[in-house]
Amino acid sequence: MRRIRTIIIATMIATATMAQSVVDVHSHIITPEFVSSLEREGRLMDEGFPLPKYNVENHLKWMDEAGVQTSVLTLAAPQPTSEAIRLCNEAAARIKREHPGRFKFCAALPLPDVNAAIREAIYALDTLKADGIKLATNVDGQYLGAPELDTLFSVLNERRAVIILHPHRPEPVSRQVMQQTPLAMQEYLSETTRAVSNMISRNVLARYNNIKVMVPHCGAYLPLAIPRMKSLTPVMQANKMVGEIDYEANLRTLYYDLAGAHSPEVIRMLLTITTPDHLLYGSDYPYVAPQVLTQSLARMKQYLSDETDLAPFREMILYQNANQLFK
Repeated sequence: MRRIRTIIIATMIATATMAQSVVDVHSHIITPEFVSSLEREGRLMDEGFPLPKYNVENHLKWMDEAGVQTSVLTLAAPQPTSEAIRLCNEAAARIKREHPGRFKFCAALPLPDVNAAIREAIYALDTLKADGIKLATNVDGQYLGAPELDTLFSVLNERRAVIILHPHRPEPVSRQVMQQTPLAMQEYLSETTRAVSNMISRNVLARYNNIKVMVPHCGAYLPLAIPRMKSLTPVMQANKMVGEIDYEANLRTLYYDLAGAHSPEVIRMLLTITTPDHLLYGSDYPYVAPQVLTQSLARMKQYLSDETDLAPFREMILYQNANQLFK
């Protein structure tokens, strides 16, 4: 009887440990300074929907309830002033210090000013001990892949930085399009695909291959876009519209979070352009109601156990890949 009780207790401890092992690579910090900066500029609704409320206590409460050990914080859209970015980065660093093991953060940068962005990246990585850098798909129309960003990518490459991408409102933007279909429902996926495609077509990721780039929201449209890009590359090259593109080298740097509409089918589609060690769990907290996120994570755990072709990747997706990426 004592042996059975010991086995039961050991099993409960092991189960609890596993439940707390999940790493969430896609969550957002929304600080008072961030909100105030947008309020002063009349930009609270720039992305077409209101910012959710955030505080670290509620975040930790949800993490404990859902079984998330560590969350990676990034600044939400839209892009605030450079002063607000510095304050938000320092707030994220403070949260990380005050809750060891529970939070990491990727620092925002004051683009489109490339020199200021480089200074902030160095400060964040070297002084604040940021775990990586968050880059918007575009800031004021300056899209990732633009030649003027090469100097920034060179600095990030030297530091072997992890970069988390996140879509922002496209520039220029049609207000009518936003009213018909809110950005988060479709255009955010286009924005992400556009930014990554830009970087691939200029071999940014192949040239700066020490960086690792996290693509949000289940890879957006990339599983469809990349085969199309490959098929059209010879035509584009014949018309001198693109040069040589090293697809394999570019794709090796890309990782994908499963925030949003994840499913076994989506994971299988992502595996046509990447490998299981490049897939990671993401929640998008606090943009989705906590109870919905908890149910979504439970559903992911269930199908990663039930689907025989995906079951070998369960722990990889839930925490092992993230721990390896941010080690």
